[in-house]
Amino acid sequence: MSKLFTPIEIRGETIPNRIFVSPMCQYSSDTEDGKCGPWHLVHYGTRAVGGAGLVMVEASAVQPEGRITPWDLGLWSDGQMEPLREVVESIDSRGSTPAIQLAHAGRKASHKRPWEGGAYLGLQEGGWEIVGPSPLPYEDSWGKPKELSIEDIDAIVADFVSAANRAVDVGMRAIELHMAHGYLACEFLSPMSNKRQDHYGGGLENRARFTLQVVKAVRNTIPESMPLFVRVSATEYVEGGWDVDECVELCRWLGEEGVDLIDCSSGGNSPDQTLKPYPGYQVQFASRIRKDVDILTGAVGLITTPEQAEKVLADGEADVVLLGRELLRNPYWPHQARAALDEEFTGWPSPYARVSEVRQYRSS
Repeated sequence: MSKLFTPIEIRGETIPNRIFVSPMCQYSSDTEDGKCGPWHLVHYGTRAVGGAGLVMVEASAVQPEGRITPWDLGLWSDGQMEPLREVVESIDSRGSTPAIQLAHAGRKASHKRPWEGGAYLGLQEGGWEIVGPSPLPYEDSWGKPKELSIEDIDAIVADFVSAANRAVDVGMRAIELHMAHGYLACEFLSPMSNKRQDHYGGGLENRARFTLQVVKAVRNTIPESMPLFVRVSATEYVEGGWDVDECVELCRWLGEEGVDLIDCSSGGNSPDQTLKPYPGYQVQFASRIRKDVDILTGAVGLITTPEQAEKVLADGEADVVLLGRELLRNPYWPHQARAALDEEFTGWPSPYARVSEVRQYRSS
């Protein structure tokens, strides 16, 4: 059997294969109240039918102010739980592990949807006051965030805990905390966006304080058997900014606090980043963190073929792969990959079994 389709056990959860659906915002909460709707039920259920070992629900805000757009999912209230429970059941019924990413967008909150241009939404355009570790906008055309007080920070940590408890209650079997891509925790980590003079700013240990507080609080509230992941930006591709060496040290601390897997992404905290993507361009970060920290890692970023994914795992560069755009294009990629890598595969869902039949066509 290929490495890609070998089960992986993380704490008390056995995940049937090592293809994880990367959390990808859908910006499709029709009611603008953070609730799942028909789109989410079909979207996530289809990826489970397609054979992914773990299906991760998109970044779900722990506060209304933590949404990227007014159409983001959220888990800040009990009223959002029942529609999400239906999504969990659709994933679980197909044998995939349901997971969710919890997030706060920080200074990158309050925007239009990407296909509507993604412009910043001010108060008069239906937006809201945005927050950050320091009053520094992401770029000049975006809003200036309010600097968070200590009381504000404590409230956000508590809201991560509340959202995690709701995730457990609806049946999620793994949680990921979003500490990447220029959102709130990433803003605290970077010396480019965090200019605080208190114990949340300055050296690495101070800049990591918020992230570690959230992780410790969530780890202490969820079941001991439940896997906890963290998505990081391993570098922000800006001279003088957050880099891989700092990220390795952070991941060491995350492991000590009970994090089980590091989801290794990069960039997103500066419009000045110098990033030239190429196939598998972020695998190097998963590989280094895995080796230097001795922790499970996930590789993500332009992984598109079964052979490429298998090589990442077989070479020991990561323990799982997270696919994003490729699973938007083709939710049945896992079944097709299994057929390509493991010749004896007959695991298509019964209603789809006919697609695995070999047919001979005679040319006219």
